[in-house]
Amino acid sequence: MKLTFFTILTGIIFLTSCTKSQLNNINTDPSKSTSANFDPNNLLSTAQLNYANTGYYQLVYESTMMQVLASTYYYYNNGDKYINEGNFTDYQGAIFREGYTEAGNIREMQQLCIQKDSAAYSNLINIGNIMFVFILQRTTDMYGDCPYSQADMAQQGIKYPVYDTQQSIYNEMLTDLDNAISKLDVNRPKPTADLFYNGDITRWKKFGYSLMLRIAMRLTKVDPATAQKWAEKAATGGTFNDVSDNAIVQTDATNSASQNGTSIAMRTLTDYEQVRWSKTLIDYLRQTQDPRLSVIGEIPAPGLANNGDETLSGNPDSSLQRGMPNGYDLLGGATDISKSPGYPGGTGTGADFAALGNYSRPRTNVYLKLGESILVFTYAETELLLAEAKVRGWNIEGSAQQHYANGVTGAFQSLTQLDAQTSVSAASITNYLNSNPLDMSTMNNSLQMINTQYWIATGTNFNFIENWFNWKRSGYPALTAINYSGNVTMGTIPRRMIYLSTEILTNPTNYKAAVARLPGGDVLTSRVWWDK
Repeated sequence: MKLTFFTILTGIIFLTSCTKSQLNNINTDPSKSTSANFDPNNLLSTAQLNYANTGYYQLVYESTMMQVLASTYYYYNNGDKYINEGNFTDYQGAIFREGYTEAGNIREMQQLCIQKDSAAYSNLINIGNIMFVFILQRTTDMYGDCPYSQADMAQQGIKYPVYDTQQSIYNEMLTDLDNAISKLDVNRPKPTADLFYNGDITRWKKFGYSLMLRIAMRLTKVDPATAQKWAEKAATGGTFNDVSDNAIVQTDATNSASQNGTSIAMRTLTDYEQVRWSKTLIDYLRQTQDPRLSVIGEIPAPGLANNGDETLSGNPDSSLQRGMPNGYDLLGGATDISKSPGYPGGTGTGADFAALGNYSRPRTNVYLKLGESILVFTYAETELLLAEAKVRGWNIEGSAQQHYANGVTGAFQSLTQLDAQTSVSAASITNYLNSNPLDMSTMNNSLQMINTQYWIATGTNFNFIENWFNWKRSGYPALTAINYSGNVTMGTIPRRMIYLSTEILTNPTNYKAAVARLPGGDVLTSRVWWDK
């Protein structure tokens, strides 16, 4: 939150090389960069890439906490078993640090726009306001109270920003978003380094209203009247129309600074050998005869050497896929994976024995490409939220059943934006929806189906942080927590992450005030304001 302009410019040189053309545009000697010769558009792409490319920041905790993935490897114990494992607890504060770095890039971008020509850069300024909300919603949902009204204002002399209450942040975000959307103008110059939409203002308006809907729906338990007001406004304004509106960041396999961070992490040998799809997810897909089962997983070739060979594709046959239960290890004791109910046995023999060899891993050629697309925000999510809003009786055009079907279909179609191998025929999707129609018998039954599909959509798209946030809000699916020896949550799934550890030193007064407002303090089991 105290970044200088020079620091930001230097970071851009190394962090924003998402495409070769973009790299060429920003590869400027930082000692010669001034507001006159630096293009503020490049700061937008910097923030977008860094926001999207979370890597271990979402893998170590959220992916396994939500029982989308499971792992026996020790540093995944943080999320898989709720254990504070060594130095990996630093990842708890990473989204706080990264969030304010990204928000700082946005504010610096807007400062430069104003210095150059605020009218010519009007769209970029207002897209910046939308991005600022997008970035800091994730931050406040992760931690609770945090700086918003005074965030990234060091240039204005605010070195120790107040932690606003989450309630006030949500009110400000909705107002700020509404103002920004209303000022977008298709007749004014568009951004030139926009990784989401290549400067398409119409799609940015839909992004803004879709974000408004998501923010509104977070309030369903704590402030349903406000949730309804803003959800209806968002739906009227116009949310995503189809998967072509998905916000996507395309990473670059040829440049180490902009490769897909999640793919890099999961290609680490220990991760590759010991991260699997969770039994919770795979069992649900099988029970509902979900066609995604045939495209997301693979059983590795037999033996430990083959399990670790990234060039050797596994077997994607849906009949073979088997999820690994969360909460197990490879330590030989009572919680060794070999003691789990229904353990299928390993593959290979002797020194080539792979204990996890019969469990499904994410398909390497789909999920672990270094140039993998990152699905940041999708039509599927928005349609499922509209389905829920309609179930709640709000004034939303269309039926709950149709929005639900759109959301499920969009989730299938979004997978093809990761890789064409995941394509499922329209007939198969229709059969699945006919076999699993939205249960309208009670509101709870409807909410369970809608939000379980949200969990599948964001989980199979590897958007684990949003997966966790919506689970906290909705309570669905009803996951059985792990009660592993030494866990720090009394055998409950974490509800928040712990603030960045350096805040106690760099902003102690405001940090302590925020912690004092948390029920239970700065711990994993405390709940943010909207999490009731």
